Amino acid sequence: MLDRIADPWGVRTPYGRDEPWPTRVDQLLDPGLAEGDVERWVHSACVLCANGCALDIAVKDGRMVGVRGRGADHPNHGRLGPKGLFGWQANRARDRLTRPLVRRGERLVEADWDTAMGAIVARSREIRAKHGAGAFGFYSSGQLLLEEYYTLSLLARGGLGTPHVDGNTRLCTATAAQSMRESFGCDGQPGSMSDVDHCDTLFLVGYNVAETQTVFWMRMLDRLDGPDPPRLVVVDPRRSVPARRADVHLPIKGGTNVALLNAILHEILRNGWLDRAFVDAYTIGLDALAALVDRYPPARAASICGVPADRIREAARVLGSAERLFSACLQGVYQSNQATAAAVQVNNIHLVRGMIGRPGCGIIQSNGQPTSQNTRETGCNGEMPGFRNHRNRRHMEELARIWNVDPLVIPSWGAPTHAMKILRYAAEGSIKLLWIIATNPAVSIPELRRLRSTLDQEPLFVVVQDAFLTETARHADIVLPAAIWGEKTGTFTNTDRTVHLTEKAVEPPGEARSDLDILLDYARRMDLRDKDGAPLVKWRTPEEAFEAWKVCSKGRPCDYTGITYDRLRGGGIQWPCTDERPEGTPRLYTDHRFFSDPEVAQDFGHDLDTGGARSETEFRALNPAGRAFLRASEYLPPIEEADDEYPFLLTTGRTIYQFHTRTKTARAPQLQRAAPDAWVEIAAPDARRLAIEEGDWVRVESPRGHVVVRARISEIREGAVFLPFHYGTWDEDPGSHRWPRAANELTITAWDPVSKQPYFKVAKVKLLRVAASGGVPSPAPTTGAAAPAPGVVVPPTVGGPAAEESNPRPGG
Repeated sequence: MLDRIADPWGVRTPYGRDEPWPTRVDQLLDPGLAEGDVERWVHSACVLCANGCALDIAVKDGRMVGVRGRGADHPNHGRLGPKGLFGWQANRARDRLTRPLVRRGERLVEADWDTAMGAIVARSREIRAKHGAGAFGFYSSGQLLLEEYYTLSLLARGGLGTPHVDGNTRLCTATAAQSMRESFGCDGQPGSMSDVDHCDTLFLVGYNVAETQTVFWMRMLDRLDGPDPPRLVVVDPRRSVPARRADVHLPIKGGTNVALLNAILHEILRNGWLDRAFVDAYTIGLDALAALVDRYPPARAASICGVPADRIREAARVLGSAERLFSACLQGVYQSNQATAAAVQVNNIHLVRGMIGRPGCGIIQSNGQPTSQNTRETGCNGEMPGFRNHRNRRHMEELARIWNVDPLVIPSWGAPTHAMKILRYAAEGSIKLLWIIATNPAVSIPELRRLRSTLDQEPLFVVVQDAFLTETARHADIVLPAAIWGEKTGTFTNTDRTVHLTEKAVEPPGEARSDLDILLDYARRMDLRDKDGAPLVKWRTPEEAFEAWKVCSKGRPCDYTGITYDRLRGGGIQWPCTDERPEGTPRLYTDHRFFSDPEVAQDFGHDLDTGGARSETEFRALNPAGRAFLRASEYLPPIEEADDEYPFLLTTGRTIYQFHTRTKTARAPQLQRAAPDAWVEIAAPDARRLAIEEGDWVRVESPRGHVVVRARISEIREGAVFLPFHYGTWDEDPGSHRWPRAANELTITAWDPVSKQPYFKVAKVKLLRVAASGGVPSPAPTTGAAAPAPGVVVPPTVGGPAAEESNPRPGG
């Protein structure tokens, strides 16, 4: 029995290369309950990170009373992280929304569903008649289910005809998707989590996997602690848990990823560590790439990145001598300067080394949220459904046939609108109705004062669909109470294309409804029709919606046609899954044929520096013929750098115990006790210079705003500071005085020119000590990257009731 707050990763089960990852089943039940007290175990999977850990929900007397991992399932082999073990308690929170709320002056008051939906439909019809389809904007989440996303995509794109459909996955995975389109012609993770079982080298770039995907780190840890451990290279400005285990840690200056990766490629090519036969047969663009990276010897990169040249050479030697290289990226790449160009360079390393499509030779451009892959597949994240290309007429005609609508209804005349533009259009007044679903932009969007001003504009009609009265919901005209995980049925796809079924375990509270039922009700009340006059949305249940999605995905890279609900009850399946591949597909590109044929490609590519779109004619002239693209990009300085007035560079990110804006995790007592408030991390030399001690109150100010939080003296690189982005104001006592603490008061409204993902990792700030600690340390956990620097003594993070771990559980 372990305290899984104090020890987030649990006991080790070491294993060697090419061996199966041993099973370890984690379980947590309400205090005093034994397994025999559980009335039902309901099939599901965790939705509190992108790992998609298979689990069963324990039910007694109609209530959730615990969870246990499923030992036979691919992503976790029975393990659960702290959020998976404890997060389900949010379903039982006393402040769940149970009835619709309608604004009456300054107040939100309870109403019935007919009143709330009637108001939305009346305003929708008025807006549609006066302003057309472009006046509607939909901003959803990375936490809905596939069936809900597909319904939203159909009613918004095929019914209303608006191009303004995106999700908060724009903030976390847009670059992942874009980098794969630029390199391989289409979205879809090439690798599998199981590649960790086979690799001899791990490369983690801007990816604090120990805290963002704790179970995935357990898998890596078990390899690192086993025989024949892989070598590990980590790029991170903080001394994260993976960095402490690394053979080579590159504590890079923020915003300089492209310079570092160019130098690594320079060394790989200069030393002849490329697979020339693979490159010649299966890629395009080596000469241009080689010419560019030739200008980035390690000494030049060192002067830009602040990492010693010898350490860059050593990292390149490790990667260049790997026999089976597995690489993964996350927000340290995607939310930073030149995001798409940097992610593409990681793809380039694999392509020049011929390490793709084989066990242990995988790339995972990882996701931040549990169902963000589905937003991309279904057309709710600035894409078209089924990874179709909006500039390919045949693709759009095919989609119109599937939906039985006129092709002109589907807004394919331009690129689908990304989230930051949707919010800009709302601020400028061209979007009149903004529908926000299962997300909390009043905490998560950059430069929050702009967002608050937008939501409060009188002409804008704001609908918020959520389970709780979030900071965003407080600005809404209508709030719709939604069911959440465990209270509805549907499917979702994790970061390595594994599709899971999560089944309804308990009833939602009060009058709360599933997001699917809410969207179906809206489509019915709006009387959305296909071109023959029949109802546009032809399904009423999640399984019917899933079967409709299979029709849409057929023949596309994300083909689901071989998957059924019944088959998913046996465990997760990786798409594509077809009659030819009935067991699913662990790895893409095993035949080294990529999705780059013009009739298949999801995208024709872009200029990585400007974002300018490549034309179809230019794309065809490259004659890709199923080959991958080696793309090159010069290093360009960040849009904002430290200066004399603002001498520090801010990076934001996650902590192991909280998820997104804490809407659910803060309502799990153990998780909230472990990380109850925001903090700022400062390097010890910087703290000494500013006379800041552990726990002191510090004002962190950018040109856009400020926060005041306690200081943690950590092992972050000098000149850098870190703030967790999870913290808003919903749980504060309105009668007490509190300083602002949301990291996005400081961040900048700017984004990558290709993926349109905002820059959360490059903002200049200054620090000022405003009050002494009073003997109280910062609330930062001691278990992860926020661990105190040597010599800084603070109480260790503890606080979880014992969780049971068995290894193995008979029957999985």
